[in-house]
Amino acid sequence: MPSAKTSKPKPKLRFIDLFAGIGGFHLAFHRQGAECVFASEKDPFARQTYYENFRKISPNLFEKDLLESPLFNNDITNLTNIQKQIKDHDILCAGFPCQPFSQAGHKKGFNEEREDRGNMFFWIRDILEEKKPKAFFLENVRHLENHDDGRTFDTIKQILKNELDYTIYYKIVKASDYGLPQHRPRIFIIGFSNDYAYPEQFEFPEKKKLKFNMSDVWGGDCSREVGFTLRVGGKGSGINDRRNWDAYLVDGEVRRLGPDEGKRMMGFPKSFKFPVAKGQAMKQLGNSVAVDAIEAVAEQMVAYLATGKKPRIKK
Repeated sequence: MPSAKTSKPKPKLRFIDLFAGIGGFHLAFHRQGAECVFASEKDPFARQTYYENFRKISPNLFEKDLLESPLFNNDITNLTNIQKQIKDHDILCAGFPCQPFSQAGHKKGFNEEREDRGNMFFWIRDILEEKKPKAFFLENVRHLENHDDGRTFDTIKQILKNELDYTIYYKIVKASDYGLPQHRPRIFIIGFSNDYAYPEQFEFPEKKKLKFNMSDVWGGDCSREVGFTLRVGGKGSGINDRRNWDAYLVDGEVRRLGPDEGKRMMGFPKSFKFPVAKGQAMKQLGNSVAVDAIEAVAEQMVAYLATGKKPRIKK
C-alpha cells in the first residue's frame, strides 16, 4: 500500500546549448537527467550531426525541417527577442568560439563590432541578463586567460560578476584528467546566480585516475638491447624515416585516426552517428568539447544546484 505522503518527483533541470557544435554539452547534461530546451549552431554540417543524434533524445527541439526549427536556432545573431525566443532554463552552456582567443589564430579583442566572432560572448551576456538562469558553464581555449595581457578575461569576469551578479569559478582542465586519452587543456568557467544562497563553495570534481597507460601496453617485456637514434632538426624531428625512434611507422606509412577513434578520444559513445563525410566528421570532433570532462563537471553542478536556496537575503 503506498504511503500517504508521496514525495513529488523533482522537475528536470533545463539547459540551453549555445555554439552547440555536435552536442558534447547536450550529451553530458542529458546523462545527468537534464533537459535541453534550446540549442544554437550555425555550421550546416554540424547541425546535421546534432539533429541525427538528438532528434529522439530531445524531440521538442526539432520540427520536420530542422533548419527552420525555432528552438534549434541556426544563427544566434538573428535573435530579435531573447525573452520570447529562448525558453526559461536553469543552466546556460556555451563553448563559445575559440579562434579569436587562440594563440595560433589572428588575435582580436572586445573593441570590435558585436557581429564579429570575437564578440560572441556578448550574446551570452545578453541571454544571461534577460533569462537569468541559475547557473552557466562556459568553455574556451586555455589561452583565453592570458589573451591581450589578461584584459579580455578580466572583462569577461567583470561582466559576469559585477554586471550580471554571478559567483564564478574557473579552472584549466585537461581531458586526460577525466579519463580521456589526450591532454586538450581548456578553461572551464562556472557561474551561479547570487539570487540563490549556497552553504559552501563549488568545487571542481577530483581527477579521474587512468586505468591504463603505455607502460601497461609494453609490459616491461621489450628488449632493452634494441635502440634507435633520434634525429632532430631545428624545427623538430622528421616523421617519415624508420631510423627515427619517435616516429617508427607501420609499413612506412602515416596512418591517420578515423572517426571511430576520434569518438573515443573525445568521449562520444560508439553509437554516435556522423551523417557527413569522414573529413567533415573529423573536423567536427576536433571542434567539439571533451565529453567526459564536461560530464564530470556537469554532475558536480547538478548536485551543487540542489543545495541552493531562494530567495537569498541580500544585505
